[in-house]
Amino acid sequence: MTRRSDWSEQAVEHRAGRGDRGDRTGGGAASPSRAGDGAPPPPEEQARAICLRLLTGSARTRKQLAEALAKRGIPDEVAEEVLSRFEEVGLIDDAAFAGAWVDSRHRGRGLARRALARELRTKGVDAALVDEAVGRLDADQEERTARDLVERKLRTTRGLDREKRLRRLVGMLARKGYPEGLAFQVVRRALEEEGDDPETLDAYLPPGE
Repeated sequence: MTRRSDWSEQAVEHRAGRGDRGDRTGGGAASPSRAGDGAPPPPEEQARAICLRLLTGSARTRKQLAEALAKRGIPDEVAEEVLSRFEEVGLIDDAAFAGAWVDSRHRGRGLARRALARELRTKGVDAALVDEAVGRLDADQEERTARDLVERKLRTTRGLDREKRLRRLVGMLARKGYPEGLAFQVVRRALEEEGDDPETLDAYLPPGE
């Protein structure tokens, strides 16, 4: 059984960028102490190597790492122990992962809360942590981002007829997770500012908007 002090040392090495130097082959390589005897390392050692290698590339959720261990044949009880230890030393942190994901994907791709929540759920983040992470993105910020997205897209839709233009712009926002009502509102305002007649635009709005 690995001592707790060993885990702390490995965590420090990993954060310094040295945690994967005994594992260049995907998690199955033997440690230097075992390299000469030909025996495969025990499952716990393999699991630690696999997790460290994956975490060196980018942050992962506990579920993603659990799936990677299962694919490599690590027994469930070993995987659970290793993953729990990684959480204890801070190498796995689903709350931090969710917060960073929301910030990055909203800034970089303009994704709305609904799309961000869907992505986090597919990565196995707990529902409460998903709600907390997307809750940091307020409605005003979401609307500002939607307006920026439409402004950037407007020039590529000039020359299209009004209905097709409206549909294309609203569809772009919908694919990024924006609610239909907000999407129509933002697109309508942008087209009005370009000189479209408000009453004519109203004819294309869904009932109740």
